[in-house]
Amino acid sequence: MQSWFTIWAHADRFLLGFGNTLLLFLLSSAMGFIAACMLVYLLEGRQHLGRRGLRALLDLVRMSPFLFYVYLLYYGLPEIGIRFDAWTAGILALTTYHACYFAEILRAARVALPQGQAESAQAHGYTAFGMFWRILLPQMVLRSGPLFGNQLICCLKDTAFLSIVTVFELTAAASDIQSIYFVPMPAFITAIGLYWLVSLCVEACLRLLGRYAKTRGLSYE
Repeated sequence: MQSWFTIWAHADRFLLGFGNTLLLFLLSSAMGFIAACMLVYLLEGRQHLGRRGLRALLDLVRMSPFLFYVYLLYYGLPEIGIRFDAWTAGILALTTYHACYFAEILRAARVALPQGQAESAQAHGYTAFGMFWRILLPQMVLRSGPLFGNQLICCLKDTAFLSIVTVFELTAAASDIQSIYFVPMPAFITAIGLYWLVSLCVEACLRLLGRYAKTRGLSYE
């Protein structure tokens, strides 16, 4: 019981780490989604060398373990004269890494859309840009709810890896307290509970998205 009082006495450390985790998650997931939309737009149309190169780059990032990717950005890039502070490297790593996965989710949804929609939009005078952002993209997003949910939770969990580059987030807070007071069970159970709380909020938002998709005739349920 005493160990739980220790956790309560250092609740401010947990709250600081939890707040940083939320900030990292929200910023990186939002920017990653926007980047993914732009990437999918760039992949639209006939294949050429540039699109094949972009596709190969996305595959390379997705096949790399996130831990190695963070190490590369924070510890590897200084060797060629590019330096980021821990927070910049962390957000950049989360954003670019998960943008590749978001882009793959959207690309799969794009392939599943009827080709007649694009042809009809072009016949009505839509440009490629207008057709993608006003007609295709909303359907792609609404059809991909569960997959986005899984990837968002993966993004949330990947924030824990940023403790290796000295970002003080939730896992770092739990590690810090348990290493000083040797209370690993309460410290990490508390951290897991907070991660779970955020995951439940993500699922609730996706349920709302699912209801909206259903009213638009694009339900994924």
